[in-house]
Amino acid sequence: MTDQDLFHVLALQQVEGVGDIMAKKLINHCGSATAVFKTKTSQLASIDGIGSVLVQKLKDKTVFEKAEQELQFIKSSQIDIAYFQDENYPDRLKHCIDGPVLLFTSGNINLKNKKTISIVGTRQITSYGMEFCRKLIEDLAPLDPVIISGFAYGVDIFAHQLAIEHNLQTIGVVAHGLNQIYPKTHKKYVSKIEQNGGFMTEFWSSSNPEKENFVRRNRIVAGISEATIVIESAERGGSLITANIANDYNRDVFAVPGRTTDKFSQGCNNLIKTQKANVLTSAADLVYILNWQIESNDTKPVQKQLFVTLENDEQKVYDYLLKNGKELMDIIALHCDFPIYKISGMLLNMELKGVIRPLPGKLFEAI
Repeated sequence: MTDQDLFHVLALQQVEGVGDIMAKKLINHCGSATAVFKTKTSQLASIDGIGSVLVQKLKDKTVFEKAEQELQFIKSSQIDIAYFQDENYPDRLKHCIDGPVLLFTSGNINLKNKKTISIVGTRQITSYGMEFCRKLIEDLAPLDPVIISGFAYGVDIFAHQLAIEHNLQTIGVVAHGLNQIYPKTHKKYVSKIEQNGGFMTEFWSSSNPEKENFVRRNRIVAGISEATIVIESAERGGSLITANIANDYNRDVFAVPGRTTDKFSQGCNNLIKTQKANVLTSAADLVYILNWQIESNDTKPVQKQLFVTLENDEQKVYDYLLKNGKELMDIIALHCDFPIYKISGMLLNMELKGVIRPLPGKLFEAI
């Protein structure tokens, strides 16, 4: 977008009473943010939901001074912009009615044709949560997903670190402007995250990490992702807000179950109990429910590895598929006499070994 367009979008954001939904309505009706400020009062008043008070506020010239200051910051700091009508705006977020009009980004973010998952949870991650998160990202790494989180203490920063460790793109969605780092102790991770992905926010440089900003931040975390994973959570917590928003956006939600006596499993167990989340016991659960397929980096068809070693149970499944052709996972489990939780992990391991491949419709076949 041009500097003039950006300037007027920024000005529109400063008009009292104009949020993301209203801003999009005005822009779509008038054709652009620049046109909004040039449209006659009578025409603005005819737009559904635009009252006389808001029309008068659109004539407030002080918004241009604030917009000019922020525009100068954006240009001097080389902040990248994603506008809701542009191609570089995250596809999934375009379908969220309250998605931000503007996103400010830094680093090397690329979401085109990417699998995206958000990993959230308690700021007091336990050894159980760390081990599960470590295994999950390790197993998902061959699928090259983008790992999104909130750059907070606990689960968030641990997920970012693991993504970097496995050379996966990772995005920190923050609740403040890109002129600062919060928490400050995480400043040491900024460079590596920007090399492997970057940071994203809807907040201006004048915005501090206020409490209410984190809920707004959470809707971006949920909306930008194909699925949201809650690793650990107490009975109440910010990650549960993210999970609920993801449900409202009709996104898949996964929760890691834990013992009923564990404080930081209560939130996850409740999500599962109330059917607001799928049970997540391994990466295979996610791969199966999202119908993800493993693709090699050079886009060549997966070929069976020479001299691959299969476990006895894997050999049984392979022989079944070889004899019967492509089949649903549930049917494979039934005929091979394995529980679903076991067969899902087994199929993922066999897929990584290159002896089977997933097909559309959640089918599998031997190679």
